[in-house]
Amino acid sequence: MTRPAPVRPHLRAVVTDVDGTLTDRNRCLDLPAVQALRTLALRGMPVILATGNVLPIALALARFVGLPGPIIAENGGLIYYGEERIERLSRRRVAWAAYRQARRTLPITPLFTDRWRETEVALEPTVSVAALRRAVRGLGVRVEATGFAVHLFEPSAGKRVAVNRALASLSLSLDDCLVAGDGDNDVAMLRKAAVGVSFPDASARARAAATYLAPATGGTGLVKALKHYGLLPFP
Repeated sequence: MTRPAPVRPHLRAVVTDVDGTLTDRNRCLDLPAVQALRTLALRGMPVILATGNVLPIALALARFVGLPGPIIAENGGLIYYGEERIERLSRRRVAWAAYRQARRTLPITPLFTDRWRETEVALEPTVSVAALRRAVRGLGVRVEATGFAVHLFEPSAGKRVAVNRALASLSLSLDDCLVAGDGDNDVAMLRKAAVGVSFPDASARARAAATYLAPATGGTGLVKALKHYGLLPFP
């Protein structure tokens, strides 16, 4: 007896993390993945970058790739809608107070790019997330690991919250999206997406949250997922 083919969701947008998703572990961009996203954008499909990076980095990447936006930066602390319109979903002073508290007992160091952050604090991944959470307990911040940094930000932010707001401006929701990510900070949006894509080298929580585990890492895996769901032609 022939089994019916699985029903694939009607996907109308793509949301993707950057580090570890469009890049390898050395943060080198995967050029076929860049070309794939540009192809989708040129066809009129919204492609949204959702990253823990600061907005200047994310905006430069989006412009060079050819993605008109919106852009989610600082783990959802900032949404860039284009034409210099920015929405802030959290306050850096809360994260900064938590950082000052944590550094009393933990050997933590902000990232070099932290000088450009507006809504959170990002740290070198030199201490465990569990230890950092204990150090800032009761201070009203979330602690999330990306595999490349550890971030402190208000619970009002987060990638899922920001992505939902950005998609609403396009009359879309996560039910319309293929979402790709590899870190714990991607888990919430992976769970809510029509299709959540993660990778063999992703965090255990990201892999568990995914609908589809790509057969390769980074940009190579993302391209394979886009083809698997019919957003790009084979081969």
